[in-house]
Amino acid sequence: MAYDVADIMGGLYGEGIIACEGAFAHDWVERLGADIATLFAEARERPGGVLARGPNRYYVEIHPERVHGFLDLVTHPWVVAVCQAVLGPDYKVVEAGFDIPGPGAMRQPWHRDFAAPPETLVGRRLNSLAFNITTVDVTDDMGPLEIAPGTQWDAWPGADPMFPPPALAPRYEARRQRKLPQMGDISARSALTIHRGTENRSARARPVFVLGVDAPDARNADKHDLQLSADFHARLPDAVRRHLACRVVDRLTPVVQAHTIEGLLMGSKG
Repeated sequence: MAYDVADIMGGLYGEGIIACEGAFAHDWVERLGADIATLFAEARERPGGVLARGPNRYYVEIHPERVHGFLDLVTHPWVVAVCQAVLGPDYKVVEAGFDIPGPGAMRQPWHRDFAAPPETLVGRRLNSLAFNITTVDVTDDMGPLEIAPGTQWDAWPGADPMFPPPALAPRYEARRQRKLPQMGDISARSALTIHRGTENRSARARPVFVLGVDAPDARNADKHDLQLSADFHARLPDAVRRHLACRVVDRLTPVVQAHTIEGLLMGSKG
């Protein structure tokens, strides 16, 4: 299936988020969810295995080969088309992980996931993307993501580069959209677009798989430790290997989570 480059570019340079509904079957997503549950349980048992992103909200970076659908995801025609359209033919996968907002997770403050680089603030170009795949049908009480469309270009010199000053809150409240993806959907967004997780008032967690992808000049790989075993790496198609910014190792070692975002640890009551 062909995907329109103008639609992709218009969505990500405009609202800052696009989606492909029904990209995967339910049984594929259920297997991904089971893998995430196993990896989360393992990560919580070792020091540095999880990062807190607020009360009962966690992030875990993983080894791609520990989830069954990694190859399916990075070769999905929509994912490939989006990466090529926005990041160019030499894009690199730099991150594989998952977020889990559990029951009782608080609303986050408005934020972006890292400081906007000069390529975006000055050059007006996006050089990274985050793909998200929910493993559950998201309902309004499960702490869904809220996003303020078009804010990937915002700047507030002299303040925290990731957290907008309180004076800008009315702008984001006025623009906010609440996203309720369903099992099988994939979204792609600029992680610079201002967003927040909301309160999880349900009795269920809302796990979401995260795939981070960079253009050649981006430096987000520095924040992550994408590892592949030599055997798994050798079995991947050449067309996939060339798009991985990873370490190839004889033996996988536990990932020590490093991308701490201090401003998210306490959640938000406002």
